[in-house]
Amino acid sequence: QVQLVESGGGLVQPGGSLRLSCAASGLTFSNYDMGWFRQAPGKAREFVAAINWSGTIRYYADSVKGRFTITRDNAKNTVYLQMNSLKPEDTAVYYCAADPRGSAWPTLSDPYDYWGQGTQVNVST
Repeated sequence: QVQLVESGGGLVQPGGSLRLSCAASGLTFSNYDMGWFRQAPGKAREFVAAINWSGTIRYYADSVKGRFTITRDNAKNTVYLQMNSLKPEDTAVYYCAADPRGSAWPTLSDPYDYWGQGTQVNVST
């Protein structure tokens, strides 16, 4: 019933920008904290960014601070990840996730009950 659908991935040169979107359905969107995670080939899934239900609190991995911005539009049931100054090490499949509990540890994967299928981001010359 719950669906999270990511979009906006693609190929971009180092230093470029992309904006990812995650459209949610089958849930009351404003009741959920939202997060972005990524997984590179041969690597474990890692936290990227999170945002609370109202958009007033944000968290970022150290590796993306100052470059990525997470936002949400509750009227559109959508969370976004604006990615600037992209680096080759940002190459990964990016997943959005929904947390109904408002976890005090949003950087962990376990609090998120629902996950999207992912969108591929390739940063290369």
